[in-house]
Amino acid sequence: MNVQELERKMMGGKDAYLSQAFPALMRKVYTWMALALVITAVTAYGVAGSPLLMNTIYSSKLLFFGLIGVELALVFWLSARIAKLSLSTATLMFTIYSAVNGATLSFIFYVYSPTVIVQTFLVTAASFGAMAAYGYFTKSDLSSWGRLFFMALIGLIIAGVVNVFWQNSMFDLLISCVGVLLFVGLTAYDTQKIKEMLSMQEFADEPAQKVALMGALALYLDFVNLFLYLLRIFGRRD
Repeated sequence: MNVQELERKMMGGKDAYLSQAFPALMRKVYTWMALALVITAVTAYGVAGSPLLMNTIYSSKLLFFGLIGVELALVFWLSARIAKLSLSTATLMFTIYSAVNGATLSFIFYVYSPTVIVQTFLVTAASFGAMAAYGYFTKSDLSSWGRLFFMALIGLIIAGVVNVFWQNSMFDLLISCVGVLLFVGLTAYDTQKIKEMLSMQEFADEPAQKVALMGALALYLDFVNLFLYLLRIFGRRD
């Protein structure tokens, strides 16, 4: 038996040993992600149904961009401090982030019709599910995609900022199409990355659950961004 065959046997045994913790951790990822999406949707709908809240948020640029700043601060703080935070504190921060994000996304109920929103959500869910399944089951190594996705994300942000001033509808459509492709790819990439990280967790203890929580945050961001870019495309018909 050569070294490679021995390593494969050892890895096979390790996977079998970790299989008791791994399914529970993966369920945690998707449970947290689903709950965050529900919180975001309920908050967005609730804020949109309150003229007072809508006027308060969107009549003040300081408040609106302050909420955006809070979102960014929560994500960066959670990512940087997750090892030092307790699981309950990290979960609370994720919950707050989901609610604040819902408040800032409430505008979609004024810009797009309910039919377009529901249709887009269903397309997003189907696309996300398909790519998450691909990322989970594929034998291909997607790690090389990471740098490409990072550069594409930076380019997408720059293009979006440019179009804020340019206001070109065709360029906006192009940005939206690229955004869809990017977050479809990121869904598969992040899913495989999460699977690999959780497969190394020996127990479903608090440190392992914090890894799962960060995985849920990554997939939540992929889903929300994919939904928003698809909404910009489908909403053009409305």
